[in-house]
Amino acid sequence: MSHIHHSITELIGHTPLLELHNFEKNHNAQGHILAKLEYFNATGSVKDRAALSMIEAAEREGKLKPGGEIVDLTSGNTGIALAAIAAAKGYKVTIFFESGGSKERIQVIKTYGAQLFDYKDIPELKKALEDGTICDNIVIEAITKYTKEHNAFFINQCENEYNPLAHYNTTGPEIWEDTDGKVDFVVSMAGTGGTLNGLSKYFREKNPNVKIIGVQATPDSRYFTPEAEKNGVIDGVAPFANVAEPPTFLTDSSIYDEYIEVSTLQAKAVAHELAEHEGLFLGTSSAAGVYAASIVAARPENKDKNIIVITADNGFKYLSTKVYALNK
Repeated sequence: MSHIHHSITELIGHTPLLELHNFEKNHNAQGHILAKLEYFNATGSVKDRAALSMIEAAEREGKLKPGGEIVDLTSGNTGIALAAIAAAKGYKVTIFFESGGSKERIQVIKTYGAQLFDYKDIPELKKALEDGTICDNIVIEAITKYTKEHNAFFINQCENEYNPLAHYNTTGPEIWEDTDGKVDFVVSMAGTGGTLNGLSKYFREKNPNVKIIGVQATPDSRYFTPEAEKNGVIDGVAPFANVAEPPTFLTDSSIYDEYIEVSTLQAKAVAHELAEHEGLFLGTSSAAGVYAASIVAARPENKDKNIIVITADNGFKYLSTKVYALNK
């Protein structure tokens, strides 16, 4: 049987699960830490799933025509995924790039042929930045204005239902199949919240006893704080618990059973440990997720239980950041 693929869209999904045996030993794990290695997707991140799901839904619904233009707001991985899939399908892509993303992400997006706007490139956003009034509504208004003027399609990952559905339809079933249904915990960080939302819905239906653990950066590990300036940030994620405006897909706290906060320094230590002892070079949020999974796995009551952690991407798009500066 031929195993020749004919589009990068066929290379999305069916990522492997890897038990982190050496890491488990070093952290006195009672349970099994199983990393879902999403960097095996076509462009190297979990966002490939959502991007493909949203684009294909737009095609089915007639919102995206051949040769059309896709527009979205992103800090990196979704923009990369949209740009790559659009290139394969013959669409144009315009990205409004959130402040703070790594320069590697910018380079990759541009290399795929996408047009990229920094907030400072848009007059109304530049003004809002300067006078301190920048907010989500102002950004959305600017993007909406652009899409109307260019007859483009605003894919809007932050509110597009096909974002979480990607994980309900693919990521969850893959985990269930690969573990023969032996899933006790699912651990994930959140950007838009789509991954956590979709996985929660899937596993709540399959087995209500599966615990969903959300992970977020500590306040001093987010953008624009003095500590973040010094130590770097856990990139590409957003706080969702005990905040005034959680992501749309995580406004209902019943989606997760518990949340764990992780600092940049904790994530950085785990990132280097995984590289040196497991041969895994993970992105910042992935390392933070593994740190949180180690906390769950160390609890005596979780002996021999399976703790699945979503590792969103690898570390190659973060080499310029402080998180991956070696301090030896």
